[in-house]
Amino acid sequence: MKRISIDPITRLEGHGKIDIFLDDEGNVANCYLQIPELRGFEQFCVGRQAEDMPNLTSRICGVCPEAHHIAGTKALDDLFHVDPPPTAKKLREMFYSIFFATDHTTHFYALAGPDFVIGPTAPPSERNILGIIKKVGMEIAGKVLKMRRDGHHLIEMIGGRKVHPNWGLPGGVSRGIDEEQRKEIERLGRDAIEFAKFSLKLFEDIVLGNSDYLKIITGDVYVHRTYNMGTVDANNRVNFYDGQIRITGPDGKEHAKYNPADYREYIAERVEPWSYLKFPYLKKVGWKGFVDGVESGVYKATPLSRLNAADGMTTPLAQAEYEKFYETLGGKPVHHTLATHWARLVELLYAAERWVELAADPEITGKEYRVLPTETPTEGIGSVEAPRGTLTHHYKTDERGILTDVNLIVGTTNNNAPISMSVKRAAQSLIGKGKPPTEGLLNMVEMAFRAYDPCFGCATHSLPGQMPLVVTIRDPQGQVRQRLTQYMS
Repeated sequence: MKRISIDPITRLEGHGKIDIFLDDEGNVANCYLQIPELRGFEQFCVGRQAEDMPNLTSRICGVCPEAHHIAGTKALDDLFHVDPPPTAKKLREMFYSIFFATDHTTHFYALAGPDFVIGPTAPPSERNILGIIKKVGMEIAGKVLKMRRDGHHLIEMIGGRKVHPNWGLPGGVSRGIDEEQRKEIERLGRDAIEFAKFSLKLFEDIVLGNSDYLKIITGDVYVHRTYNMGTVDANNRVNFYDGQIRITGPDGKEHAKYNPADYREYIAERVEPWSYLKFPYLKKVGWKGFVDGVESGVYKATPLSRLNAADGMTTPLAQAEYEKFYETLGGKPVHHTLATHWARLVELLYAAERWVELAADPEITGKEYRVLPTETPTEGIGSVEAPRGTLTHHYKTDERGILTDVNLIVGTTNNNAPISMSVKRAAQSLIGKGKPPTEGLLNMVEMAFRAYDPCFGCATHSLPGQMPLVVTIRDPQGQVRQRLTQYMS
């Protein structure tokens, strides 16, 4: 049996490879997405003070530290049995909306964009951010850079740092904003709304306006009919910061709706020997393997999943785009994985609108932005929607607030099983007898995981017991003298 390795896979956070196994006829017999790195944040957090967690977990990676920071802070609210005042909750959600818009901008333009703007089979030397700038021009590139600059500027202004915020506390936040800052936040938020509208128009012109790209998106190569997960408000509208977790089936009907604190009643986790990632699944459906359909407990938690699991958006412009999305793609639910890129832009617009709504709220500059905890810590669960999916932090402590148990289910972990399924389906559809695995086709296999915007640094928790390792020993002239391997084929 012949093996083809895509190693490393590109345009993701973390490390991974795809191994494709061909039978004697040249058809794909099997395909594995392997994540060979172990981070183990859950274990080495044990023994630390609970209040360290928002700052500690934000350093899991530099892609979505704000998501871990806010989820960790909300877990501390629960752990210390304290309810933040309204100003604190609104400040947190505004901060989080700014982060969300900034992060979605990064993924669409830097990670997903090259496959569509340049083309999925274009030469790798052109299929990158520099290729995008060359094709769309410096004016558009300037818009993207401004959006990123504005977002990180405001994240630093509110959260203390551009990358790793140090702001959230049990019962609230460490500082508020004044009127001058509020005005700047609102002004840049209105710019962000225009940028989101521009990005949606760009997607319509370049992607939806290209019949070849549209066939790729709506074809059978990138389709999986799974359950969908997302956080919703009381009216079943998308919410990134707070609400209940809603799960809908492949048919679009509600399967479950629960408070984040009850996640263990609905979500179970398992491991496989070929990956350090956990594989969550729906507990009440059960694990049936890497298959889709209503009988399988596999679910997705992506921008597309959030739209599928909700009944709409709370802001007017995003709601109009939500309706256009489903009207164009034939109604709910949509199971075309690459449509996740479009859904991400709908969310970008929602995040920008919500950012402005909160910036204009009279309570946002309130002086009461923290309630001090007074009760003994016990156990706490906090949840937000990370850009990559539902993020859950679960902490247990002793009476001194020292952590005794930590569990994290992050966005990419939720999506681990469907990512593996998507990669295999793409490989089997694109490669086979008479269809040799060209570089362009292998990139289209990578597109199957890239739609999920995977972040493997914070998703690697399971330790099967084997750590792949390669040590290369070179002499002073750079010549290889010895190569030592452990658990490497």
